[in-house]
Amino acid sequence: MIDSGNQKYDLAIIGSGLAAMAAAVFAVNRGISTVIVGSPGESWLTGGLIDLMGVHPIAEGNTWENPWAAIEAVVNDIPGHPYARMEREDIKTGLQEFYSILNGAGLPYRCWDDRNANLVTAFGVIKTTHGVPQTMWPGVQAFKRKASCLVVDIQGLKGFSANLPVERLKSQWPGLKTQSIGPVYGDQVHEINPVPLAHDLEIAEYRQKLAGLIRPHIRDVEFVGLPAILGIYQADTVASELSKLLEREVFEIPALPPSIPGLRLKEAFLRLLPEKGVSCLFQKQILNATSTAGKGFSLDVGGTKSELTIRANGVLLASGRFLGGGLISDHLGIKEPIFDLPVTQPEHRKRWHMDQFFDSSGHSINMAGLETDSKLRPLNGNGNPKHEALFAAGSILAHHDGNRMKCGSGVSVATAYGAVKSFSRLQIPS
Repeated sequence: MIDSGNQKYDLAIIGSGLAAMAAAVFAVNRGISTVIVGSPGESWLTGGLIDLMGVHPIAEGNTWENPWAAIEAVVNDIPGHPYARMEREDIKTGLQEFYSILNGAGLPYRCWDDRNANLVTAFGVIKTTHGVPQTMWPGVQAFKRKASCLVVDIQGLKGFSANLPVERLKSQWPGLKTQSIGPVYGDQVHEINPVPLAHDLEIAEYRQKLAGLIRPHIRDVEFVGLPAILGIYQADTVASELSKLLEREVFEIPALPPSIPGLRLKEAFLRLLPEKGVSCLFQKQILNATSTAGKGFSLDVGGTKSELTIRANGVLLASGRFLGGGLISDHLGIKEPIFDLPVTQPEHRKRWHMDQFFDSSGHSINMAGLETDSKLRPLNGNGNPKHEALFAAGSILAHHDGNRMKCGSGVSVATAYGAVKSFSRLQIPS
């Protein structure tokens, strides 16, 4: 909770997604007093992978092995893309610091600096990404080598069937086999929710039982793939001990929501932020924001009514798009509700969406968002920064479709770093 006697901060961050959480740590790492306001919710339940840049152009579905070459191509083709607002070195530095933060929080990630990784998903498709949780990395190696591998599903577990990836990938990966095991919970007849199962696997008894169910089926395989349910707070320990028990490399396969890897990221930051000295006002929202040039911001915070007022020298808007409430829409168009910033969007509402839901070119509404200058400050209607110390980061920025371009989390991390760097260079009187 916030200290009621200390309501003045250098930086107030609005939002609770990846960009906001990363920015908060970037800020306090630079001695910037920081408060974060937002409601962590289902938007966190993503696959837990860090997509830097994987697909361009979207309509062609062209995947890139080198994410930096992909970024150069995107910047050339889409000059308004958030990466075009940043130096390549800053994108790299921010990403490296982010991975270091996760490693320090007990959630290590693996990557190749100049190459994307490919891994199998529960849908039986190959996912191109950059940062991969340590618990999934053996799966990257297994796929690269097309090594012999057993994909295991658990009777009653919702959202994962081993037959789907094995059947869809049999021509690319003939060494894949499938096995269904169970029951894990005695005479269970009900469906299993992955969240409580992940908690249970942090108990040695359940790990040993799971290993015992798998062991009879692994004689001819080198790797064992499991749905991503290997713990929430001790995932590396669970995966490592299962590997020892089975004498095989064990890896996780990203599955349908609720996403355990996404939950791990959320929980890691919820622990880390208070430890770092970030003042956290979760389950709250900004009800009113006022600014005066040269004097910072005054923010009324609460649930349905104002409970306190925060003063801050600067504000970072990382409130997301529609799911996070950073953008709202009605029959007239798309709006930014806190500062009433101009939103880049299709001229007519009928152009928001293509006729086909799965149109290969995507939907124009997913490119809507805020325009910024090179310091990641949102622009007003005249093309100038709305305020010297107002910044924006993450999915609220215009000209990128993070899901289809496979750059959403990379944009969030990079622009969070860039915005904090820009703020840190301001000379603002207290």
